[in-house]
Amino acid sequence: MNLNLKKPICFFDLETTGINISKDRIVEIAILKVFPDGKEVSKTWLVNPEMPIPAEVTEIHGISDTDVADAPTFKVLAKDIYGMIKDSDLAGFNSNRFDIPLLAEEMLRADVDFDMKSTLAVDVQTIFHKMEQRTLVAAYKFYCDKDLENAHSAAADTYATYEVLKAQVEKYEDLENDTKFLSEFSSRKQFADFAGFLVFNKDNEECFAFGKHKNKRVVDVLNDEPGYFGWILNADFPLYTKKVLTAIKLRSFNNKLS
Repeated sequence: MNLNLKKPICFFDLETTGINISKDRIVEIAILKVFPDGKEVSKTWLVNPEMPIPAEVTEIHGISDTDVADAPTFKVLAKDIYGMIKDSDLAGFNSNRFDIPLLAEEMLRADVDFDMKSTLAVDVQTIFHKMEQRTLVAAYKFYCDKDLENAHSAAADTYATYEVLKAQVEKYEDLENDTKFLSEFSSRKQFADFAGFLVFNKDNEECFAFGKHKNKRVVDVLNDEPGYFGWILNADFPLYTKKVLTAIKLRSFNNKLS
């Protein structure tokens, strides 16, 4: 079967130096772009992370410092990567909680103004966990009846994720073959940023999701305690979280002027 797409969707997977969204870097990125007419275009890049790859991480994905020594940095690749995904929705396996937030950090460090305002995100892992509670290897076997060879290779994982989503849509009558539906179904919570530090309340207002101001509206905190904004900007929070917080502050300021 083919996915019912209103615009292209890019399945992607990252191999990285670790799992810290703010500090770790991409060492490999694979993108499979699927168009509404079924056409597929794929591309994989090795990336020099400009930091050592820990030995225990190399044991997982097989990419070493030597492998990426002569690879371009993400900043060099950023415009090409963004050019491939900018007109598309995004999909991946655990992508809402890891791949998209980390990709956003890399893009912002490379001075690419990355945001998801007009982009839907489909997390195949969330659909799988809601339906079956398994891993990608098990998902591939369960839905596609295939063994996933070269697991933790970005290209292999990316294509497997694409095949799993198609099989999920075909298997479950409750799943609509529609990117917007799949995006909403695979969302765990309504986050205002990617990392979950800012969430929407029932009135669709941004609130803090951590610390002493948890569940308080961002606009109220920034108004009552202006120094909190500066503290977050100077602390070790993801760049995208800071970008969203800055936009909220500017919006609030403009509302006061109008």
